Amino acid sequence: MPHLPASSALSRFRVIDLTQVRAGPTCCRQLADWGADVIQVQMPEHMRGDDTLGGQDGSDYQYTHRNKRSITLDLKQAEGIALLKRLIAKADVVVENFRPDVKHRLGIDYDSLSAENPRLVYASISGFGQTGPLAQRPGFDQIAQGMGGLMSVTGLPGQGPVRVGIPIADLCAGIFAAQGILVALLEREHSGRGQFVHTSLLESMVYMMDFQTARWTLDAEVAQQAGNFHPTSIPTGVYRARDGWMNIAVFGSKIWERFCEILGAPHWVHDARYIDKAARSVNREALNAEINERLAAHDRAYWIERLNAGGVACGLINDMQAVFDEPQVQHLNMVHEVESAHRGKQRLVGQPVTLERTPSTIARATPRRGEHTSEVLGELGLGADELQRLKAQGVF
Repeated sequence: MPHLPASSALSRFRVIDLTQVRAGPTCCRQLADWGADVIQVQMPEHMRGDDTLGGQDGSDYQYTHRNKRSITLDLKQAEGIALLKRLIAKADVVVENFRPDVKHRLGIDYDSLSAENPRLVYASISGFGQTGPLAQRPGFDQIAQGMGGLMSVTGLPGQGPVRVGIPIADLCAGIFAAQGILVALLEREHSGRGQFVHTSLLESMVYMMDFQTARWTLDAEVAQQAGNFHPTSIPTGVYRARDGWMNIAVFGSKIWERFCEILGAPHWVHDARYIDKAARSVNREALNAEINERLAAHDRAYWIERLNAGGVACGLINDMQAVFDEPQVQHLNMVHEVESAHRGKQRLVGQPVTLERTPSTIARATPRRGEHTSEVLGELGLGADELQRLKAQGVF
């Protein structure tokens, strides 16, 4: 079937997705979820390497590639490149995550393509950037987590570096790339011209370090591991009630006073060890021990009700089953159903942003590799005989 937009918001844009693995596909999923006609270009089945997320039928792959159409093209053949260029000539956006030299070797770099399509927005995602001493290095999420500083502040003090439990560098690079594309499309409405947009896993991680980077760039302070406790706001972290763990966040002097009252320890407000933020930082271990001692008197539900009523932020620490059992998560309608021709009914998490007038949906389940090749090439004007010839020659 032709393009089935997931939203009317971006339905006028066509995106050529030349990416694989996660960062690039995440970028293109963002655009597809808001209605763009994303055409995923993959290698033919007989050529493919290990470029899928757990295999095409795996949950990871199914989540990442929804709302797209898929075609295959052999970009090592001249006819494959020629067909790709014909697609791009009518497209608004190209997204690629080859190593920086590959696109030039194939003749599908921004300068080459924009000569034919000056309105083209061309986005590149790499491990370390398009230029510089590390530009040609292969880049992967955990490498960027380490080099960007995240692993140095994650985990318990003294236990050594710890990776985050999701591919945060890949995901952030993909989302930042999608944001850059949207900015470039907005600018194009004024100038009439596209442009080259690029980001990297390393840049995304350095940016995401946020206040930790500011502690260094402004105060020359090297952040250390703080475990489950906030490095500068105390007490904020993981505490144990009678029936298990919970998060509590105490920000500001007024909230600190309320917290002390609720825990039955109003005298802490005047205790010299805890009198202000600096004192609580020095004596955080003693304070945390006292907090845990008082919390042990009751279950989490008891404390969560009273702390939230008093304006003290707190909550459960959920595993994934508990996340989707959470009434507020259910109320937010984050899970959407879609029917897959290959896997039946699926439940997938949708976009975390709501546009009331042009909402995002999941209109199309993830396609099989090359499922829409004949359909998309037919939109270029190729007839049945030509498609049969190209198929026989392994062009797709």
